[in-house]
Amino acid sequence: MNILVSNDDGIFALGMRTLANSLAAAGHRVTVVCPDRERSATGHGLTMDQPIRAEVIESIFKGDIQAWSCSGTPADCVKLALGALMATLPDVVVSGINHGANLGTDVVYSGTVSAAMEGVMEGIPAIAVSLASFTQQSFDPAAEFICDLLADGDRFPLGAPMLLNVNVPAAVEIKGAKITRQGIRRYFDQFEKRIDPRGKTYYWLAGEAIQEIEDPLPNQGWPLELKQSLAAIPTDVQAIRDRYISVTPLQYNLTAVGDLLDLAGGQRPLLPE
Repeated sequence: MNILVSNDDGIFALGMRTLANSLAAAGHRVTVVCPDRERSATGHGLTMDQPIRAEVIESIFKGDIQAWSCSGTPADCVKLALGALMATLPDVVVSGINHGANLGTDVVYSGTVSAAMEGVMEGIPAIAVSLASFTQQSFDPAAEFICDLLADGDRFPLGAPMLLNVNVPAAVEIKGAKITRQGIRRYFDQFEKRIDPRGKTYYWLAGEAIQEIEDPLPNQGWPLELKQSLAAIPTDVQAIRDRYISVTPLQYNLTAVGDLLDLAGGQRPLLPE
């Protein structure tokens, strides 16, 4: 399989190197295009006001892996790889392994997920994979899971371009894997006020995730039957809490379908006729 690997932690990140080396060892043809530095929480940002530079990277990967360091964002990396660096389009884009979870509403900000989503937007199936721990340094179980997933002929190649957002708990905790739906992950944001050497005020965003599990279903404008069916499927946040690998299908179409139908077919149309 021809695989493009990217990330948002940068070209020298251990998680990405573990993933790329594992995929190459499994017999896949691997191309790596990653940011030249950490670009976490950049969302789907693109570089529009300056040139994007790419530099060939050698000697940090095992086997026959072609690798580039890119000056742009994670989405830039995938866009550049597909449009200029790769001779043939990949069968799948894999982004990660991110050091830290990308659960629930994290996916809105995540550079890891955005890199994978860029592949889907170009019609290529994609996987975003994250290690749901900042203290755990073993990326091997996550890399092995992705290799096994890609080797599963019943699941890959996917029938349609789709993004699978995979989160893997710490190695000693894994009970199995579950198909999940996107949950909610809230943060207690803190803005630390500081003074620079010139006496001017600036703010540093900090904070931590709030661990209470909240189900987004009650706030969705979906039919009751759909909500009842989805309620039987755990959220990604719950699966990780229960020490399971979570696999959540995502899409880039953000249309609120339930609300759209209500607004378009309601007794009192939102727009004048």
